[in-house]
Amino acid sequence: MKKYINQSFIIALLLALASFTFAQDAAHQYDHKTLAIGASAPDFGLPGIDEKTYTLGSFKNAKVLMIVFICNHCPTSQAYEDRIIKLTNDYANKGVAVVAINPNNPGSLRLDELGYSDLGDSFAEMKVRAKDAKYNFPYLYDGDTEITSDKYGPVSTPHVFIFDKERKLRYEGRIDDMENPAKTPRSLDARNAIDALLTGKEVPVAVTKTFGCSIKWKEKNDWIEKSAIQWAKEPVKLDTINAAGITVLVKNQTDKLRLINVWATWCGPCVAEFADLVILNHMYRDRGLEFVSISADDPIRTDKALKFLVSKQSSGPNYIYTGDDKYKMIEAVDPKWDGALPYTMLVDPAGKIVYAHQGAIDFDELRKIIFDDPLMGRIYK
Repeated sequence: MKKYINQSFIIALLLALASFTFAQDAAHQYDHKTLAIGASAPDFGLPGIDEKTYTLGSFKNAKVLMIVFICNHCPTSQAYEDRIIKLTNDYANKGVAVVAINPNNPGSLRLDELGYSDLGDSFAEMKVRAKDAKYNFPYLYDGDTEITSDKYGPVSTPHVFIFDKERKLRYEGRIDDMENPAKTPRSLDARNAIDALLTGKEVPVAVTKTFGCSIKWKEKNDWIEKSAIQWAKEPVKLDTINAAGITVLVKNQTDKLRLINVWATWCGPCVAEFADLVILNHMYRDRGLEFVSISADDPIRTDKALKFLVSKQSSGPNYIYTGDDKYKMIEAVDPKWDGALPYTMLVDPAGKIVYAHQGAIDFDELRKIIFDDPLMGRIYK
């Protein structure tokens, strides 16, 4: 026993050292220096969601320029959207221009990081977010090259940079000191900086810390590979279930949203969309979504069904129907179901079916339904 403990301690120590070394390497690799106070604003040429290209010169008439790095997926960024909109309105007639830049590379965003959003950080999704939230400022995309973001060096989303008439940096940091929009901030840092510059005064506090989601730099895309490796290691099982068992599943006496998909290996649309269902599971399972699959294959094809599930990394509850009457299965799943595959339902903890669809799924629609459910949604609404 003593020998075992010593070996375990040594192994743990080696792993800790390895992790520390990796963290140091990662910190060096992902080092993007934040623009210093007094520095000139770096120029840029970035596409906006209105399909126009914006440069620093696009805002040449502004007395004060505020550049804020935000994104779609980050809950902190979402929490500040209304405040950025209000700030833009409040200072529009005072010579202040506000422009937002999304610095994130969509390819560096893990699926489980999307659990707090109905949209990712792609250019196409930026257009949807701006329309839904009614942005009144230009929203620019820098996710492909990140050249501009690298020059400014934002730490998180949101991160504000405020420049004077000569485009010298006079303030960088947070918008204010209160993430929750339902509470009153104690320090309106960005507004204080703008007010000072408009009146020819020194900015009272030139640098503040930021709080939010880290920037998803392109070099972070190895995170995606690591998460895929991690998910591939999760065990995949296929248990049997009868009509009575399905009835219990549909009642959903849990505290989770339950996404139930009835499929079969011989069903083309089932096979085609299954990977996307697993993706939804990876996105939202940490927030309370449970994905359950029910195979309608003949039990003699259990090995084939299991092999398919393993290939799709479906590590949640998986079942194969073992009853000799498929119509009992249909009635147990949903009496309103006609019986064609695939069939997908979203059931809340009270057993209420909030979504039911026969045939191929519109995943944008389903994702929005999942995210808009009271159990999910944005942290701050």
